[in-house]
Amino acid sequence: MEKLLFEIGTEEIPAKFMPAILAQLKDLTEKKMTELRIPFEAVKTYGTPRRMTFIASGVAEAQEDSTVEAKGPSAKIAFVSGAPSKAAIGFARGQGVDVKELVVRDDYVYAVKHLAGQPVKDLLPGLLTDILTSLNFPKNMRWADHEFKFVRPIRWLVALFGDEVIPVEITGVKSGKFSRGHRFLRPSALDNAKAHESIGDAAKALFDTVKSKAKNAVASAAIGTIGAVEIPDADSYEKVMYDNYVMVDQNARRELIRQQVTDLAIAEGGHAEINEDLLEEVNYLVEWPTALCGKFEEKFLALPKECIITPMREHQRYFPVLAEDGSLLNKFITVRNGGKEHLEIVAHGNERVLRARLSDAEFFFNEDRKQTLADRLEKLKTVSFQEGLGNMNDKSKRLVQAVDMLAMAINAKVDKEKLERTALLCKCDLVTGMVIEFTELQGVMGREYAKLDGEAPEVALGIYEHYLPRFAGDELPTTDIGRLTGIADKLDNICATFSRGLAPTGSQDPYALRRQALGIINILLDGNYHVSLYKVIAGALYLLNIPAEDTKKLVPQIAEFMKQRLRNMLMDQGIRYDVVDAVLADQMNDDFTDLVARAKALNSFVASAEAPALIQAATRVANLCKKIEEESAINPQLFAVEAEGALHNAAMAASKEVLVAATKYDYAAVMAEAVKLVDPINKFFEDVMVMDEDVRVKNNRLALLAAVKDITHAVGDLSVIVQ
Repeated sequence: MEKLLFEIGTEEIPAKFMPAILAQLKDLTEKKMTELRIPFEAVKTYGTPRRMTFIASGVAEAQEDSTVEAKGPSAKIAFVSGAPSKAAIGFARGQGVDVKELVVRDDYVYAVKHLAGQPVKDLLPGLLTDILTSLNFPKNMRWADHEFKFVRPIRWLVALFGDEVIPVEITGVKSGKFSRGHRFLRPSALDNAKAHESIGDAAKALFDTVKSKAKNAVASAAIGTIGAVEIPDADSYEKVMYDNYVMVDQNARRELIRQQVTDLAIAEGGHAEINEDLLEEVNYLVEWPTALCGKFEEKFLALPKECIITPMREHQRYFPVLAEDGSLLNKFITVRNGGKEHLEIVAHGNERVLRARLSDAEFFFNEDRKQTLADRLEKLKTVSFQEGLGNMNDKSKRLVQAVDMLAMAINAKVDKEKLERTALLCKCDLVTGMVIEFTELQGVMGREYAKLDGEAPEVALGIYEHYLPRFAGDELPTTDIGRLTGIADKLDNICATFSRGLAPTGSQDPYALRRQALGIINILLDGNYHVSLYKVIAGALYLLNIPAEDTKKLVPQIAEFMKQRLRNMLMDQGIRYDVVDAVLADQMNDDFTDLVARAKALNSFVASAEAPALIQAATRVANLCKKIEEESAINPQLFAVEAEGALHNAAMAASKEVLVAATKYDYAAVMAEAVKLVDPINKFFEDVMVMDEDVRVKNNRLALLAAVKDITHAVGDLSVIVQ
């Protein structure tokens, strides 16, 4: 067993790409090694701004042996009077086996070949090249005159099977044992004889390149060998890189950054606000992290906290430091890609950059305060909403009508005046200097300016909350005003975009409609709102002045788009796919809160001991109900068998309980009532011939089964449940 090391060295990769790249690298490696029948124990990936690496441990020295079977002609054709026919001889020759080795099974002949595994090291060059060329990225680059595209230009490759170099070449870069240490902290390359030799080769290659005006890529590759670090074998990789000031293990590096930032904040008399997304980004910006603390003038603390934190976090990648009471201190923590030398100089440079940012924020804030939010309504006319659908002033007026419609639809107990005021002002901060400069502050500045303008606290909070959730896992609105305004805004965006024929296709979703649809669904569920989706979509399209004939087509399209988001969300939550299908089978049910309650109850039920019997009985009932040609009332006087009356009585009793439970959305109770019908249903099928020759009796029995189906399928279509 050996370790397989493959390091792809590049120019700096965007930090936000790295988590997905490493996950993809791990999956690709495991998949392709399995396809090649190369036994291995585990694959671990490593990543820094300049490299993506995997190490496969426990790799066998030889492929697994395999058996390949090929199906040939039938035995009758292959053998005539016990002797192989021309068909058998030709099949055997084509498969490369002796005709005597053909195997007869299931009345057919098979060619069975036992293949011995090849030495793994012979397969590795092709494997590593395949992995490298199969990687895909959000954005690619080409360099020099190469046709090959990659996330960033490739500068070196390390490919080792144990201590043996595996030959791989791409864009003129050949694999070897030499990686690269930290750009500035690594020990001098002159201390390493082999690296020294590489530098000499590099200098000569560079000279020759310039002289002959050859490819620029060759010059770059030659320069890249300067500062090379030799990796003697795959086992030594982490230690050698660490000795050269590169922490290749991203998980260890992340936790070190967290610990450094936490400890430094405590030492400075506060605690760090560590945003996980920011931590992940910083993790892939450095190879040797060192946290340091900087300060800014106390006068900037007069600004709203978010006006300071946003430039820190979004623009400078700084961690804010908070006091025990949650107030902001005039300190920040950043992470340097280097050691502890001259930290005061680094801190001073960061302080100067932040001071400029905060001075801008202070200027915009003071200028914005010269007008109220309400004063900015007129300026919203200068901001386009969507082509052909007016401006943001039009949208604001439309939202006032939309929130009233929604409040009525869900019978919300909310202050109408404050709700409308929130809807009217919620977009006004888009034309403030602060939001134009720092777009991440939309909603936040609306809330702060509303407070300073003397608007009601509910209005200020609603302006902020109507943007929530902004991303997956974000907080949800906590007030009815925030929820209703948020739903109205997102639904207006979705309906407007669909009306222009710009519905999301494939992976393309430039208007983030999928995220907004999920936001609407989560708000509905969190607020426990029961509302007809079809009606509110039609209402939103009406407010957009979409013609009636177009509205008729758009409502089902948008509703299906929303239902697909609900379907995905339910399955992501662990709801069985067939349960989701069963619940969504009712096309008339467009109350998402109700559908989720049904899905959760049914998902729990199908895992119970009672489920198989009910599903079997309910499916028999549903199959017979397909034969109903016209609806008819149940006439107990036509019952000819005791089992008919027993099932009828049980169904009537269950129907009353189901009605009460359904009004409370207690679908577990509904399923419990349906279970009570299993024995009467089975007895009915034992004793009764449904398709009686007497048409009146047959129709009466089918009508009874239809009433039973209404109960057994009250939560979802049990006939689609897979047992």
